[in-house]
Amino acid sequence: MDTEYFAKLELNKILATAAGFASTEGGKNSVINRCPSADIDEVRRRLLLTREGDKLLYTYGISRIEQFGETGDILPRAQKHSVLSCAELLTVGRLLRAAREVYTSVSKINDDQIKLVRAVTDRLYFDRGLEDDIFEKIINDDSLSDRASDKLYSIRSKIKSLNERIREKLAEYISGKNAEFLQDSIVTIRNDRYVIPVKAEHKSHIKGFVHDRSKTGATFFIEPEYVLELNNELIALTIDEKEEVEAILRALSLRVGTLSTELQQDVEILSELDGIFAVAEFGYSQKCTEPKVNDRGHINIIKGRHPLIEKDKVVPVSLELGLNYNFLLLSGANTGGKTVTLKMCGLFCLMAACGLFIPAAEGSSVAVFDNIFCDIGDSQSIEESLSTFSSHIENIIKICKKVSKNSLVLIDELGGGTNPDEGQALAKAVVKRLLDMGCRGIVTTHFTPLKEFAYTVDGIENASMEFDAATLKPLYTIKIGLPGASNALAIARRLGMDEQILTAATGYLSESARNFENVVRRAEESRVQAEFKLAEAERIKKEWQSKVEEANKLTDNLNREREKIARMARSESRRIINERTEKAEQILLEIEEIFKKQNLSQSDLIRARTLKNRIEDAAYVEESGIKKQNDGFVPATENNIKSGVEVFIIPMDTRGEIVSFNRVKGEAEVRCGDIKMHLKLKDLQVTGEKQKSETKVKIVKNIPADRPVLEINLLGLTVGEALYEVDNFIDKAVTDNLAEIKIIHGVGTGKLKSAIWEHLKRHKNVAEYRSGKYGEGETGVTFVKLK
Repeated sequence: MDTEYFAKLELNKILATAAGFASTEGGKNSVINRCPSADIDEVRRRLLLTREGDKLLYTYGISRIEQFGETGDILPRAQKHSVLSCAELLTVGRLLRAAREVYTSVSKINDDQIKLVRAVTDRLYFDRGLEDDIFEKIINDDSLSDRASDKLYSIRSKIKSLNERIREKLAEYISGKNAEFLQDSIVTIRNDRYVIPVKAEHKSHIKGFVHDRSKTGATFFIEPEYVLELNNELIALTIDEKEEVEAILRALSLRVGTLSTELQQDVEILSELDGIFAVAEFGYSQKCTEPKVNDRGHINIIKGRHPLIEKDKVVPVSLELGLNYNFLLLSGANTGGKTVTLKMCGLFCLMAACGLFIPAAEGSSVAVFDNIFCDIGDSQSIEESLSTFSSHIENIIKICKKVSKNSLVLIDELGGGTNPDEGQALAKAVVKRLLDMGCRGIVTTHFTPLKEFAYTVDGIENASMEFDAATLKPLYTIKIGLPGASNALAIARRLGMDEQILTAATGYLSESARNFENVVRRAEESRVQAEFKLAEAERIKKEWQSKVEEANKLTDNLNREREKIARMARSESRRIINERTEKAEQILLEIEEIFKKQNLSQSDLIRARTLKNRIEDAAYVEESGIKKQNDGFVPATENNIKSGVEVFIIPMDTRGEIVSFNRVKGEAEVRCGDIKMHLKLKDLQVTGEKQKSETKVKIVKNIPADRPVLEINLLGLTVGEALYEVDNFIDKAVTDNLAEIKIIHGVGTGKLKSAIWEHLKRHKNVAEYRSGKYGEGETGVTFVKLK
C-alpha cells in the first residue's frame, strides 16, 4: 500500500492512541509500526489475534505484560562474557518473570478458541531458577543481599564487627584525656579510613597518620596509630567484599549470556503480545466490534463512529458500497458530515487491515484493498508554487495512474476550486474513468450536473447527507438513492446574511439549477416527514404491545392467585370436615358406651340426649352456613345436569363446571380449576335455579372406621398448604396408632422438601425421618417414624 495516504486518513493517530495502552516500549513500537496488509488471510489472522487478546483480558481476566525495562545491549554484552551490573541483572530477572507469568496465565486457560496467542506464548523461554537467584541475591539496582553467598555473608559480618570495634576505640579516645586536643567530639572518614578532627596547634600531641586538613587549616584529620592496624584490616575486608560481589555478578552474567538468544526472542515475543493486548484494550475502550472482512470490495458500515471524535458528540453513520454499485456520489449541505464519512470509510478499512476492531455495530464488514487512495482537504503548497486546484489535480492524476480493480478511491469535492463548468466536466470524466477501472470509491460534490450524471451511468449511486429544512441543521445520516441539496442560501440566511443579497443571489441562479434544487429539497422534506411519521407509528405500536403484554401478565397473575385461593379453600374445607367428623365419631362412641350398659339409669339417658343435641347443634350450624352460601341453588338431578352447567360442589364448598354425565353410574365429571373429578349427584347443586328445601341431618349410630392412610401426596401445594396438610396427616396417623408414614413431595427445586424436613425436626410426634431409598421414590419422598 502507498503509505503517503495513511496520514490523510489519520491512521497514524489511531495507532498512536492504541499504542498508549501498551505496557512496554517494545509493545508500543509494535503497534505504532503496524502497516496495513493487503493479504486477506493475514488480515483475518491479525483480527483473530485481537479477538483472542480481548477474550483473554476481558473474559478470563489475565494480567497485562509486566514492565521489564529496556534490555538495550544487555544481552549482547552478556553473550560476550561482560559482567552485568545489579540493575541490568534485575532487568533480566523481570524479563524472565514476565515471560513465565504470561506463559502460565495463557497455558492454564482451557479454551480451544485460544489458538494463535497460545502458539505465540508456547515459544516463550523462562528459567525459574535463574529468576529466583537474581531476585534473591540482588536487593536493588546498586547492591547485593548479604545472603548472596556464604562467603559474602562472612565478609560483611566481619566488616560490621570491625567497624564497631574501631568506633568504640575512637569513642574512648574522644572521651578520654585527649578530648581537649580535638576540634569536635566526632569520628569521621577520610580515604575510606576512620579519623578524628584534631586542632592544628595540638596535632603533635596525637600520634598517627595525617589524612587531610580543613580548608581553613584549623583542623587536621588524623588516624591514631592504635587504630591503624584495624583500619588496614577493614580495607582488606572491603577489597575481599568487592571481589566476592564481582564474582557473584560474573556468575549470574555468565548464566544470562548462555541464554541471551532465548531471552532476546522473549523480548520480541513479549513485545508482540503486549501489542496484541494494547490493540484489544483500545477496541474495548472505544466499544469497537470485530468487522467481517472480504476481498470482493464490499463495505457495509453499520452505525459507524469516527474514533477521533468524542463519543458523546459524534452521530453514528451507516453506508454500504460494493454490491449493487461500486461508487457513491455523496452530496448535501456544508458541515453535514460528508468529509468525516469519507475519511471514516477509508480509516475503517485501514484499521481492519492492521488488525484493529472498528467503532461500529455488530455485523459491519469492510473490504481488504491493494491500495487506498484519497484526495481530501486543502493541499495548497507554497514551496512548490501549487494552488489548491493544481495540487488536487496532481493528486488525481497520480490516483488515475496507480488505481486498480482492487483499490478504494476517496475524493472530496472533485473538480472544486476552479470554473464550475470546467470543474463539473472534469469531475464527470474522472468518475467515468474510475468506474471503467472497476474500483470502489466515494466522491463528494456540490455540482448539480454531476448529481444528474450519477442517474445516467451504471455503477454509481447518488447519496445524500440528511438536512433538516425546518431547523436548517444537518442530521449526519446518509440516504442512498437521492442527491442532497447544498442549501447554501438557506444556511446563509440562518447565519444572518442580508435578505436583499439572498434575493439577488436567487435571481442569479439558472432556471435549471433552481428547478433541480427545488425538486431535491421537496423530495428530501417529504422523505423526512414520512420517516418521522413511520417512526411515530412504530413508537405507538410498541407502546400498545407493551400495554397488551402487561395486561396479559396481570391476567396470568390473577388466575394464579385465584387458583391459590381455591386450593386453600379446598384444604380448609377438608380440615373442617375431618375435624367435625372426628368430633361426631367421638360423641357417637360415647353414646355407644352408654347403651352398652345393662341397666340404663336416668342420668345415662340424659347424658345420651345431651350428646345427641350436640351433634344436632353442630349440624344446624353447618346447615345454616350452607344455606347462607347456597341460597338459590337446587339439587342436581339427571334432568338438569348437562355439559357446561355450573354447579356447587358441596363437600369442597366451591364451584365447578360439568364436563360430562354418566347416567349408568350416576356420576358427573366436574372440572374445578385445573382439576377434574367424578362426583355423585348428591354432592352437587345446580346454581341456575332457586329452590327452598330443608336439609335433614341423619345421625348414624355406627360409623365404619376408615382404613388408615399410610401416605400423603403434597405435589402442587405451596409450602404453607403443605405444612398444614402434614400436621393434620401426622395427627391422624398418631390417632390411628401408625408407626411409620410416607410423605410425597417430589424433587423440584428442593424448597418444599427443605421446609418439610425443617418442620419435622421440631414436631413433637416425630421420632426420626429419612429420604426414600432406591425403589422407594428416593429424594422425592420422606419416610417418617412416629413416637
